[in-house]
Amino acid sequence: MMSGNYTSIDNQNVAGSVPAVADPPGHVAVKFTESNLQTFPPSGSQGKISGAAGPPRDADDTFSKASSGSDAPEQGGWFRTFSIAAYRPYFDVDTSDVLERIKDSLFPFRGSFTEKTASNPDLYGPFWICTTLIFVAASIGTFVTYLAHKLQKKEWNYDINLVTWSAGLFYGYVTIVPVALYIILKYFSAPSGLVQLFCLYGYSLSVFIPALGLSVVPQEIFRWVVAGVAGFMSATFVALNLRNHIKSAGESWFLIVAGIFLLQLALALVLKLYLFNVTV
Repeated sequence: MMSGNYTSIDNQNVAGSVPAVADPPGHVAVKFTESNLQTFPPSGSQGKISGAAGPPRDADDTFSKASSGSDAPEQGGWFRTFSIAAYRPYFDVDTSDVLERIKDSLFPFRGSFTEKTASNPDLYGPFWICTTLIFVAASIGTFVTYLAHKLQKKEWNYDINLVTWSAGLFYGYVTIVPVALYIILKYFSAPSGLVQLFCLYGYSLSVFIPALGLSVVPQEIFRWVVAGVAGFMSATFVALNLRNHIKSAGESWFLIVAGIFLLQLALALVLKLYLFNVTV
């Protein structure tokens, strides 16, 4: 019924969010239930979603973390392998560290190189040792052959293949051999760090730098002695530093160490035949 400007609702139960409430005639009281729509996100649990709104537990929060020492966000997974930041720790050494490690490699019977470099193996020293060997081998080999040709009054031509051959030999050796040894040790349940193997083999070649310098002496027997001593020192350095670790591989440890020793001697033999040798 109508009474003035108001509508009167009879006293009855009405389902819904607007219940019918008995009030004095001529007035309508509307009452809404409390709602938490003013609070976002809701503080309580609603339906099947429990707790406050947030990202999944396994969400990648890499970009939400502040990077240390760099304004650029860190990359994760395989992308990190192709970034400079991934290899920066392996070049975090100074001159005194490199010289100390070279000195240790020239005293192979200590066998403490891997222990000293376990927490901080580097690639800086091995890279420059191989680069120096390439330069020394090419320059001294060229100089010796030049003198030999001039003394015999023969025509001399520069051999560019000596540089490319030396680069392939040294860079290839310190890359392929450690990777192969890494796979073998992992197969025999005695895994070793790949970077640490690169470091060990790189510094093991430092003894060949003075050996190549002594190859200018025009005495074949002397060159054989120099190549043999350098090869023995290098092989002993690698074998003794890996012996204690490889012992955990079981009964096969002796064969692995012997193979490492003989392979290093084979490198010295190759150097003698192709770099310590002067052909006219």
